Amino acid sequence: MAIKETELQYTERMLRDMLAEAAERAEADAARTAKDRAARITAEAADVAQASRDSLLDGLFPRTEWPEPPKPQFPRLADKSADRRSDFVIAALGITLGLICALFPWYIFFNQEQFGVQAIKFGGSGSNSGREGGGVVAERSGPLTAKDVPNADIDLFATGTVEDDPAPPPGDQPFPAAVSEFKMVHVANGRAMIEDDTGLWLVQRDSVLPDSSRVASIEQRGGKWVIVTSTDKVIQLSK
Repeated sequence: MAIKETELQYTERMLRDMLAEAAERAEADAARTAKDRAARITAEAADVAQASRDSLLDGLFPRTEWPEPPKPQFPRLADKSADRRSDFVIAALGITLGLICALFPWYIFFNQEQFGVQAIKFGGSGSNSGREGGGVVAERSGPLTAKDVPNADIDLFATGTVEDDPAPPPGDQPFPAAVSEFKMVHVANGRAMIEDDTGLWLVQRDSVLPDSSRVASIEQRGGKWVIVTSTDKVIQLSK
């Protein structure tokens, strides 16, 4: 009798455990179902809100289909052989120009008669023979006459001749010109200021004075400044 009661209790406990587990599973399934339903409802609401927002934006700001941007056009690489030929041509021109600049001064040095000043030779031979000047043939050697020159005011004497005029009679020898008088009025920094009848002048050593002499020195003698000229004339500073 006791054994039967123990089995009955065990069976009841198992049934209660199974019912509890089933209830927990049912509650979990219900919670999962409710969560999925809430997520689905939220997603649907978000889709509806996005659709309404898109429709509103399309009404306010219509969409514009922008054209596809053009593909970039990359430049084609030029022929390398042509570039190389142009480089060779430029290099050859540079070398030629350098050789010309280097050799041309030597050509001028060895041919100076071609680049110097050409003197003009006048005479009755060569390229100047028979050249006419003013209507008169230039190859005449004698003096011109009135028949050869239409203008009678031109001097008829040949070039290089002197007219034989009698020498003037000798007269009295003139006296030398009067010497220009001047005086020294100031001295400073090795220079002196002199005054004559034409104005004031600054002189220093080797300067020409109004009397055609030169300043030999500017020095002090006895506490006074003097100018010593090349003719040993001493000019004192005037007060």
